[in-house]
Amino acid sequence: MSEVVIETRDLTKKYTRDAFTVTALDHVDIQIHKGDFVALMGPSGSGKTTLLHLIAAMDRATNGDILVLNENLRALSDRALAKWRTAHIGFIFQSFNLIPVLSALENVELPLKLTNLSKKERNEHAATALKLVGLGDRLDHMPRQLSGGQEQRVAIARAIVTDPDLILADEPTGNLDSTSAAEVLNLLTRLNKEFGKTIVVVTHDPHAAKCARTIRYLEKGKLLPEGQAPEDWSLVAPAAG
Repeated sequence: MSEVVIETRDLTKKYTRDAFTVTALDHVDIQIHKGDFVALMGPSGSGKTTLLHLIAAMDRATNGDILVLNENLRALSDRALAKWRTAHIGFIFQSFNLIPVLSALENVELPLKLTNLSKKERNEHAATALKLVGLGDRLDHMPRQLSGGQEQRVAIARAIVTDPDLILADEPTGNLDSTSAAEVLNLLTRLNKEFGKTIVVVTHDPHAAKCARTIRYLEKGKLLPEGQAPEDWSLVAPAAG
């Protein structure tokens, strides 16, 4: 069994809105091993994106422990969390989050500006990442000159340019047509199988989930036992096929 790179213990996240307290995650225990490809699924509001954000150190838990790469994230200061996130996490957003006035190369280079690399080295790394995602001939293209699938591949190149330990993706195919979605899923599968990257994906898409080695379901903030889906999952999940 490979080493555990993500482990949560009684992980709980609550939000206070006006006079109400909403429990987004309710005592979640999960282990994810190095090199795994995990899909988190469940109805809207089930807590899957909240869990992903906690793993990415983009939010803080209310209670419980979250250990990622042997670091207890709850023990780190905000400044230390930001530094840790830059060093270890590659995050892929559903909406791409590209800077419209920057070229593909410049967008991918952005995370490297927090490193000690020279401008030449940053350009070389960014170009290599874009070539890896099949966009070696689009370095100087602006986001508006790219298709949705190409924009998402630029976003993936940006996520992997620092060679992160973990790749986390929130609905990476949610804004794409079926052909572009398949290209993105093939790329994520390649990153997992050929490069050994540990990947956690939040998705509603059964085609995306099929690429994962493990599927875990959340319902009303609770992580269901492995192999168990919500009873009404057929009502909230798109039909496969």
